[in-house]
Amino acid sequence: MPLIDLSGRPVKSSAPNAAAAGAATANPYVKDSNIDTFAADVLQTSIETPVIVDFWAPWCGPCKTLGPMLEKAVADAKGAVRMVKINIDENPEIAQQLRIQSIPTVYAFKNGQPVDGFMGAIPETQIKLFIQNLAGDAANAEPDTEGALAVAGEALKAGDVGAAAQIYGQILQEEPGHPKAVAGLAKCYLTSDDLERAKATLGLVRPDSAGDEAIRAVEAELALKEKAAANAGNPETEALKARIEANPADLEARYGLALALDGADDRSGAIDQLLEIVKRDRKWNEEAARKHLVTLFDAMGPTDPRTMDARRRLSAILFA
Repeated sequence: MPLIDLSGRPVKSSAPNAAAAGAATANPYVKDSNIDTFAADVLQTSIETPVIVDFWAPWCGPCKTLGPMLEKAVADAKGAVRMVKINIDENPEIAQQLRIQSIPTVYAFKNGQPVDGFMGAIPETQIKLFIQNLAGDAANAEPDTEGALAVAGEALKAGDVGAAAQIYGQILQEEPGHPKAVAGLAKCYLTSDDLERAKATLGLVRPDSAGDEAIRAVEAELALKEKAAANAGNPETEALKARIEANPADLEARYGLALALDGADDRSGAIDQLLEIVKRDRKWNEEAARKHLVTLFDAMGPTDPRTMDARRRLSAILFA
């Protein structure tokens, strides 16, 4: 079948048929195509199901990284999106017609027309969101907020704070005040130690969701970071340890050490010191140690193994 240009006019093919073109791959939603099958594989198929087209070449290093990630994301979409691979070395006419300037380049087609795309290799989290948005449009459904939140969470966990913040921001444009998106964006700022913007972001949550578990967790984390920042001028960790070694009953030193350890991402060490304070004098400084433990529990969440273990240990001390 001849290639049809974007205005619907047939284009004369100058390339011979490739025996393997259009052959099925291990992924049923991905196939290779060429100039003879492009119209059927992309333009016609996209009338029913969105199709992404991956323009690549064997010599392109980034293509070898991007291609498998695209295929995986398409497979995860389970038929909501199709993928066609075009080797531009074997199909220069298609590349010329679509003005492909560099590779990798990815176009998304819907109803026979390109509707989206990008050039160059992008992170896997952005690929997932690209496919997800296209699949959501295909179903003519509301944006998959939960899926986008999951993608953003994965990006943040992987250290891609910029990508995570972008996704959370997109969700908030669609759903202002969404508690989990607000919490996620605030957590991005916390990760960057921008406490003021984190606090301002938390203020964006809609009133009926101010008590959401995700909001409470970030509020607790913010409180911990603010307390650690206020304690930054205290003696060094080693000096605090020396004070405790000289006098194990120096609860002020233990509390300062707990804050210092938590500020240094040693939360388990901080919990140990706080529990020791409660064990020695649970009323010390208006129960500061117990209250700080509760803040830690909120920040970590009820299912965190550290929370569950510390709660058990605290109960054993309080009810001994």
